[in-house]
Amino acid sequence: MLIESISGVRGIIGDSLQPVHIVQYASALGTYLQSKGTVIIGRDSRPSGEAIVRIFTATLQWMGIDVIHIGIVPTPTVQLLTEKKNADAGVAITASHNPFPWNGIKYIDHTGLFMNADQVQKIMSLKDLTHTPYKKSGEFGSYRDDGTALAYHIDNILKIPYIQVDKIRKKQFRVVVDAVNGGGSLALPALLKTLGCEVVEVHCTPDGNFPHTPEPLPENLKDLMDAVVKHKAHLGMAVDPDADRLAIVDEGGRYLSEEYTLVMAVKTVLSKTSKKNPLVVTNLSTTLAVDKVTRHFGGSIIRTAIGEINVSATMKAENAVIGGEGNGGVILPDSHLGRDSLVGAALILQLLTDENKPLSDIFASLPQYRMSKKKVDIGQSDPDAIIETIKKRYAQKETDTTDGLKIIDQDKWVHLRKSNTEPLLRVYSEAPTLEEAESLGEAMIGEIKRELKVMSRES
Repeated sequence: MLIESISGVRGIIGDSLQPVHIVQYASALGTYLQSKGTVIIGRDSRPSGEAIVRIFTATLQWMGIDVIHIGIVPTPTVQLLTEKKNADAGVAITASHNPFPWNGIKYIDHTGLFMNADQVQKIMSLKDLTHTPYKKSGEFGSYRDDGTALAYHIDNILKIPYIQVDKIRKKQFRVVVDAVNGGGSLALPALLKTLGCEVVEVHCTPDGNFPHTPEPLPENLKDLMDAVVKHKAHLGMAVDPDADRLAIVDEGGRYLSEEYTLVMAVKTVLSKTSKKNPLVVTNLSTTLAVDKVTRHFGGSIIRTAIGEINVSATMKAENAVIGGEGNGGVILPDSHLGRDSLVGAALILQLLTDENKPLSDIFASLPQYRMSKKKVDIGQSDPDAIIETIKKRYAQKETDTTDGLKIIDQDKWVHLRKSNTEPLLRVYSEAPTLEEAESLGEAMIGEIKRELKVMSRES
């Protein structure tokens, strides 16, 4: 299955994603750029990435576009370099947290933000052109390797005004890192060592052989949790293959919800910013703990539709001090406007330095919420019709229809939205206890199933 979405393209290598597709998607980008300019390209560690980069790069050169290849790096490194080096576009070859057989392409705008839906749609419309403007021999674009990207990224983080490098170094934190042998395998340990940490590396060989399911969820991080306890570390850090998401394990080997990566980062920034009424931006499905922490520091919050580009674009337009998504994605404009696990890692070390107490105590002091995430297969049924019907039932409740339907009841909520790539409705819910959150989610699933039965009888 070859999936085209606002996030770009992804498919199974040798099955739905073949060399001819890479040529098409590269040619489409080249045509979009009017066969001129410079593109920065980087990849995660999947073995297929090397071949994809070669095909993609050669195609762009054949169209007269100059290419800078920055190697195996986090996706946020590609975003950062695209913006700071004034490239015309960036390309990240990655399938993010998808399993090993998958790979994909993410398109990055010259601003360092992922291309938006209109831009991606335009590129997709160009991939089947029969007359691609390939160049003659003397008009080819140039190519060069740039091995300085990671050092540039780390230096960028060290200059963030909220990061007190000398104070962090004096703490000499011991940190265990599980990079799932992905794109963050070199970058995250290097950053931590630069910040004076003793680093214990678990699965940090960037060969793309994922030792466990690559999404940084508790069921996949037993090795990390055990290693934190074994090595008496201050904390553990886990990233996904393209290292835009960061999950944290406390000193007792306990997984802290990915939601709280952003909560802790927000606390760090808001405790130090000089801005009055600082603005935080996050999506509709991120924990209420972000709201509580933001308001504690006199800030305000804007919520957007799910998707990094929606959060980043709003942050840029509204001049937010920090933002991100509850899947471990921290976005800090002082660095760049993309989710970045390295930025998140530095901010959490700064919080540990400021608070001068164990991570478990810091976590316990934060507003406590628990989240449930479920999904319902709706087959051929119209997801928009289902959402519209349920929306009418809750007309008297506080709701947000920016992205599907979110029903809000003081300190709990349930969010119903359709998948852009599968015949699914996703149901996220949150409450002060997991039991309440699960109950909210199950109740909504019951409503969806009842509506599916009605639609089935009417068809």
